[in-house]
Amino acid sequence: MAIIGILVALLLPAVQSAREAARRNACVNNLKQITLALANHEGIAGHYPASFQLDPGETLSTNNGSWSIQARLLPFLEEGAAFEQIRFDLPWDDAVNRASGVPTLRVPVYVCPSEVNDTVRIKNGEAFVYPHTYGGNFGRWLVHDPADFSNQGDGVFYVNSRLRPAQVTDGLSKTLAFAEVKAFTSYIRNTADPGPAIPDEPSDLPMAGDLKLGVETNSNTGHTEWPDGRVHHSGFTAVFTPNTRVPFEQDGVTYDINVNTQKEGNSATQPSYAAITARSYHPGGVNASRLDGSVHFVSNDINRGGWRALSTHEGEEVVNAE
Repeated sequence: MAIIGILVALLLPAVQSAREAARRNACVNNLKQITLALANHEGIAGHYPASFQLDPGETLSTNNGSWSIQARLLPFLEEGAAFEQIRFDLPWDDAVNRASGVPTLRVPVYVCPSEVNDTVRIKNGEAFVYPHTYGGNFGRWLVHDPADFSNQGDGVFYVNSRLRPAQVTDGLSKTLAFAEVKAFTSYIRNTADPGPAIPDEPSDLPMAGDLKLGVETNSNTGHTEWPDGRVHHSGFTAVFTPNTRVPFEQDGVTYDINVNTQKEGNSATQPSYAAITARSYHPGGVNASRLDGSVHFVSNDINRGGWRALSTHEGEEVVNAE
């Protein structure tokens, strides 16, 4: 029995490693499919989808007023039936859209097999919406300037964008498309205006605002709404390198948070800046795709300047491919 116990102890790490390798490979395949869907969308529409739709000067009376990139890619991911049921002129949590069942739909390609909270989000005791684990590239820090619609984020996705491959002057192979994020992420939104300087450290972020966190899983609502176009739900930014811990303490509990300083559509004057970190459950880094369709494993130790350079579409930086 002792010998059997020793053998099991020796084999268990190898089995766990093999399972994680399989999950990581499946995650890579998910990202390839999503990025191919993005290319197919561009081939038909002539541009990549916008992250959010707003008219100049418009503020939204509803929380969930604009459908996400992920929603607009559904027809290219064999989810055309769900896409046809969407009323894009209504918020995703409007009664009509909720009645369709689309918001609570688990889209398999949008969930990494390593995600530990692969479950529908509950609100008021009922299924409300499904999370996802692949965020679109919203750039470095600025997400949206409502006072100047010509001044938007420098990623691939931003408010009212109609970005075309020819405008990606850094090159498709050197520009991020999607990266892993964790479902049910803690976050803070609607803070004081921090200004345009990109924070160097987590401690530089504004930490007073609307808290979306708590000891219950469903209290931590970042990346739980795949239909929602705001950056804290459907995107990531490159302020910090993958899996950088951004600590915030509340009632004796320390959370690893994201920050969206002003949710898009909430103000007609205050810009939205965001530190939405790419995170995963894969040891050592995250999977991330680029606009050319390639998928790379990005180490937590990647140079911060290189990571930020990969997130811009026209920064004209020299980027090391790895």
